[in-house]
Amino acid sequence: MKRTWKYGLVGLLGVSIASGAMPYSAKALSVNDSSHEIIEQASEPALNPMEQGRSHYSAGQFAIAIESWQLAHEEARQRGDTLTQALAQSHLSSAYQALNQWDNAQQAIDASIALLENDAQGAGIDPKLQAQVINTQAGLAYHLGQAETAMALWEQAEAFYRQAKDDSGILGSQINQAQALQSLGFYRRSQQQLEAITTQLSTMPDSELKINGLRTLGTALQVLGDLEGSREALFESVNIAIASNATNELSATYLSLARTAGDWGDNAAVIELITLAKQSAISPTDSLQADLSRLRFYTESTPSAANSAEIKRAAIAITEQLKTLPPSRLTVYGTINLSASLAKENRIEQSVPITELNQLLAKAVTSAQTLQDPQAEAYALNQWGSLYMQTEQWSEALKLTEQSLDIARTIQADEIASQSAWQLGRILKQQSHTPEAIEAYGEAVDSLKALRSDLVAIDPDVQFSFRENVEPIYREMVSLLLEGDSPEQQNIVRARDVIEALQVAELDNFFQEACIDVTTQQIDQVDRQATVIYPIILPDRLAVIASSAGQPLAYYATPVSAQTVETTLRELLGSLHPASDNRDRLALSQQVYDWLIRPAESGNLTDNTQTMVFVLDGLLRNVPMAALHDGNQYLIEKYAVALSPGLQLMSAQSLAQVNSDAVVGGISEARNGLSALPAVKEEIFDISQRVSAQTLLNEEFTSESLAEEVENSSASIVHLATHGQFSSKLEDTFLSTWEGQLSVQELSEILQTRGRSNAIELLVLSACDTASGDDRAVLGLAGLAIKSGARSTVATLWPVKDQAAAKLMSALYDNIDEPNMTKAEALRQAQLSLLQDPSYSDPFFWSAYTLVGNWR
Repeated sequence: MKRTWKYGLVGLLGVSIASGAMPYSAKALSVNDSSHEIIEQASEPALNPMEQGRSHYSAGQFAIAIESWQLAHEEARQRGDTLTQALAQSHLSSAYQALNQWDNAQQAIDASIALLENDAQGAGIDPKLQAQVINTQAGLAYHLGQAETAMALWEQAEAFYRQAKDDSGILGSQINQAQALQSLGFYRRSQQQLEAITTQLSTMPDSELKINGLRTLGTALQVLGDLEGSREALFESVNIAIASNATNELSATYLSLARTAGDWGDNAAVIELITLAKQSAISPTDSLQADLSRLRFYTESTPSAANSAEIKRAAIAITEQLKTLPPSRLTVYGTINLSASLAKENRIEQSVPITELNQLLAKAVTSAQTLQDPQAEAYALNQWGSLYMQTEQWSEALKLTEQSLDIARTIQADEIASQSAWQLGRILKQQSHTPEAIEAYGEAVDSLKALRSDLVAIDPDVQFSFRENVEPIYREMVSLLLEGDSPEQQNIVRARDVIEALQVAELDNFFQEACIDVTTQQIDQVDRQATVIYPIILPDRLAVIASSAGQPLAYYATPVSAQTVETTLRELLGSLHPASDNRDRLALSQQVYDWLIRPAESGNLTDNTQTMVFVLDGLLRNVPMAALHDGNQYLIEKYAVALSPGLQLMSAQSLAQVNSDAVVGGISEARNGLSALPAVKEEIFDISQRVSAQTLLNEEFTSESLAEEVENSSASIVHLATHGQFSSKLEDTFLSTWEGQLSVQELSEILQTRGRSNAIELLVLSACDTASGDDRAVLGLAGLAIKSGARSTVATLWPVKDQAAAKLMSALYDNIDEPNMTKAEALRQAQLSLLQDPSYSDPFFWSAYTLVGNWR
């Protein structure tokens, strides 16, 4: 379903801008900072060390803010002012957190709490001060991955803000709680919390508090993937600000709207909103943020003459501003982003002379050193090294990159270490130092693994895209490890582990959180009668690793370009329709079979194989492996077939036979703009005749009723016959319920109420589809399968004719209770029943069904 950007922008362009605004920091949005005293007073004259610290903090000068607050603390200690000491220590913790100095941040907040506890006034302490300190403590816990602790602390902070009658603090604490609930997997509770906040804001009179509350809510919703809610809250914030002439934060709000519009896919709205942000800017930093956003947008757009002109215009404007603005974290990261954005399309000399960019990066490094901000310094050194790489000045590039990596190691900044180690690997590879390059890549991958829970919370001021900055690290390392015709076994093993790590990283990125338990294991531990195929698409070859129990890993590759592989796969997908030419489809199917499977068979790896398990890469995920053909028969005629995101994500223990009790739900009528599925009623009835089932049909099939049935039932099967979509975007992966959509996160929360000891054995999703034009759509299916907690998931890659679906499902449920039959074999037998029926023998009818997860 294509969404539209509903609210027009007509009438917003002539806004009168009157008052000053604080620079907007996107990083703070991952956890809302309710210590708004820092923000509110930052623009006041710096009359004392406490206020000086606030001013420097707001300007991104965290090290200088620390010096001011240390002085404020010492002055307060000398005069015996315990409460001011506590406030200074709380502020110090916030500044240390901004610099990733976690030990110092912990010591400061511990000192603040101890001062409050020991204060002679006891119960007389201002509740707002107590709330501020607890909020800082909660933010630290959240960033350290302690979401449950953070949740409890934010609840305490909210209680103190209520005592202080501080509505802004209350709202901030509630929004933080919603984000903590998301991190803990309580998606429905999080949504309820955000809906309650929305209702609360709607009843408030228009005021600056409401404007800021709506903006904070809208940005939080955008981070959490609720784009519609984000758009509505941000537009309301803008409209109230315009109506009341409270325009001091309009520029930042327009940029938040632009990010939401970008996620929405409305490029015209993005351009217009960035233009509004620039026109609304009333401080140099606001203006710089708008220009950086414009540059980023156009460098990520399709190249054109018009885009090139816009890039040059934005780059020149940013360059002039960076020359005059005083040192701050914003100017350092602004320089980094300028250089990184121009480097994407090799547009440096076309927009800014390379000597000038070199000077700006040198200034950025010096500024970061002056600010005592090692994180910013490491990023700047990395980008400076990248600039020298582009000009092929390898010795300078190596020196700067190593300096960046050394700093990253010292401050334990895994996000920077991953990028600098990757850059070092590329430099060493170019210089033909392959062993050293592999080790550098290995450090980059290890840093990414250590970073898992923080990968999506990296400072947005530094462009850190999964497709650009994470995925290539894994692919390039695999390519290095598998160089030559006969790589060493230890390199093949390591490459297999890297492929598995990439699968985990992709799922983490899909869910925007590290949500998957990983346990390293081999095929021998899982199933001695299975062969696992790991293909990975590299620029110059299709590489395949095959793993069979009791045998060394096998490696084979076809020297074919990634573009040729993609073209072949697209043609094969296009041919999977009864109306297509059967000879073309078979030829394409055999080509892919020859790439992936025939070498393993020729090497006798599959002699004892009963199940062929695929850990697929890229567009291969969208191809039904069961329909591959060896020239005589389909793959499904030889083996049971399953997909897995990797053996790391498998439960190693042998599973008991699935019992036949089921919760079965679905929608047969047209609903929510979706077409009717008349055969669903028959499907549900037929299943209920074969197994003991609790059924939910049409108006009975709601998210609440499903949750109640799953939680209160001992059923091991959940069968959902309803429209659904798999996508590489989390927000576009859903199932349709009577009242609306059930997100993958909400479904996983429902299924996980049973706990691991009583997990759902089999989740069946019929009538689902992959998002049109989405090359990575099946990532949504894999994500749902893993996140749901169900041991196995059967789903369709495209909608199948009702009669064929009913026949296959009947056969599946007849087979599932057969003694010693695996779930993969039960599905295979059901698919063969269609293949052998002349009416449904075309792969279109039976190959859409795929099993993901535990195949036993």
